[in-house]
Amino acid sequence: MRTAKLVVLGSINADHILNIDQFPQPGETVTGHHYQLAFGGKGANQAVAAGRSGADTLFIACVGQDSTGENIINQLKTDNICVDCIDSINSETTGIALIFVNQQGENVIGINAGANAHLTPDRLMKYQHHIQQSSALLMQLESPLETVQRAAEIAKQHQTQIILNPAPARALPDRLLALIDVITPNETEAELLTGIAVNDQQGAAKAAAALHQKGIEKVIITLGARGVWFSQQGHEGKIIAGFKVNAVDTIAAGDTFNGAYVTAILEGKSDEQAIRFAHAAAAIAVTRRGAQPSVPWRNEIDHFLSEQD
Repeated sequence: MRTAKLVVLGSINADHILNIDQFPQPGETVTGHHYQLAFGGKGANQAVAAGRSGADTLFIACVGQDSTGENIINQLKTDNICVDCIDSINSETTGIALIFVNQQGENVIGINAGANAHLTPDRLMKYQHHIQQSSALLMQLESPLETVQRAAEIAKQHQTQIILNPAPARALPDRLLALIDVITPNETEAELLTGIAVNDQQGAAKAAAALHQKGIEKVIITLGARGVWFSQQGHEGKIIAGFKVNAVDTIAAGDTFNGAYVTAILEGKSDEQAIRFAHAAAAIAVTRRGAQPSVPWRNEIDHFLSEQD
């Protein structure tokens, strides 16, 4: 019997965000004009996006044994997320991200994994039954790669749909990619995985074809303001446009997209409908500052979509 509809496996970070006019050059000091401490981490961001958009979500993760970890867990509870599988690690700090955001809303990020590095395959095995009983597993790459691999193997053995957001960008073994049902890279990540530059629709189509050849059924390449390139194995791909908004901060846009997309898929929406729903969620997120503080709730997404028709 399947219990939680969605399991998210991934990272939890405290984000220290500084808005600056332009990114500093090596050796340069710049003065910021807005500092914010917000909860983030790609795993947590995607879990929050799923929880707030309506998915029955359980999160497998680790925090440090510190006040930050306690505060994050308490916050996640308010976002409709089951936190029973979040472990507190002795003598370790919660993960940290240091983020600069420039006037264009672009960001550069440095991360210390902290407790996230303790999400090992052995620790995962305590919670494998949740993956076995879920309808979908959503993962990213801020957790140890061997854990991502093991979780994918467990999911595949029990017909749990596997969605991988291959971020931050890194090379991945074909034995992992062969297990993935849906992959959601951006242009940089798609190029790293395939060796094919994604500068236009032709590049996106070639990169998607290469990922299909590795055994992945559905490919969604996010293209920023241009929308996404979507293709399914054996079918011709196409651009699905996003919504035009005034972006102030793109920190959690991709994470919001992923969590909302999976939510819509679990509700039985078609891929095109799910991508449109995810586009709406991400469009709202980029008009707000911070990672999790920018993630919209379901009523906000539905209202946004109602105004587009």
